[in-house]
Amino acid sequence: MGGERPLFASHDLKLVNVTITAGESGIKCCSNIEAENCLFEGKYPFWHVNGFKIKNCTFAPGARAALWYSRDLEMTDTVVDAPKMFREMESLRLERVKLNDALETFWHCSKVKLEDVEVVNGDYLFMHSRDIKIRNYVQHGNYSFQYCKNVEIHRAKIESRDAFWQTENVTVYDSEIDGEFLGWHSKNLKFVRCKISGIQPLCYCEGLVLEDCTMDESCNLAFEDSSVKATVNSPIISIKNPREGYITAQGFGEIVFDENLRKPGNCKVQVKNP
Repeated sequence: MGGERPLFASHDLKLVNVTITAGESGIKCCSNIEAENCLFEGKYPFWHVNGFKIKNCTFAPGARAALWYSRDLEMTDTVVDAPKMFREMESLRLERVKLNDALETFWHCSKVKLEDVEVVNGDYLFMHSRDIKIRNYVQHGNYSFQYCKNVEIHRAKIESRDAFWQTENVTVYDSEIDGEFLGWHSKNLKFVRCKISGIQPLCYCEGLVLEDCTMDESCNLAFEDSSVKATVNSPIISIKNPREGYITAQGFGEIVFDENLRKPGNCKVQVKNP
């Protein structure tokens, strides 16, 4: 099927081994849709859809901006080669999905659950999204999770500069986070048993917590102007002007407190007992 809106306003429909070819808005203003072993080639195939399941499908590069203004999605065992997926959506669950060109994906979404998902070329992921739960996740892409609220992540490997900027209520467990300028301007950002890499991490944070984390030798000038409670199971190459709280680590290469330290300026820095 191709052309303009071939299945417009369809309801209670199951598609098996169907190809949506060149055109626009193949499945628009629909409800209760199931797609299995389908190929989507045309632009904007799922817009304004209420209740749909996508299984063992492929979204070709031409199927850009495929899922917008929709709700109640279950997507499993699917490959996505198109950018700008998932905008203005509510209640979506992805399992065993690979997104190979995830530029500007998951914007303004809520109630998102991801499990066994891999993201490639994922710059600007999850802008202004909220209520997100993620497990077993791999991501390559910068500027991720900016302005997000209420996020919980388990067992992830995230390569992203400027990740978690200006977020609120984010907790990350048992993960590796690699990228400079991590978590700036965040509120209530927490890392538990995580490995952190990248220059100048975790500055201008409010309510920052690190529990049993490690920070590699790239993590210089950390915690500037942050309110922080950190227990780090490694040395920290340098810290600069943490505002309040405490930082406990196995050692410190450099500790900077200068005339630019902001009040209350009472952060305790201490070497962890052997």
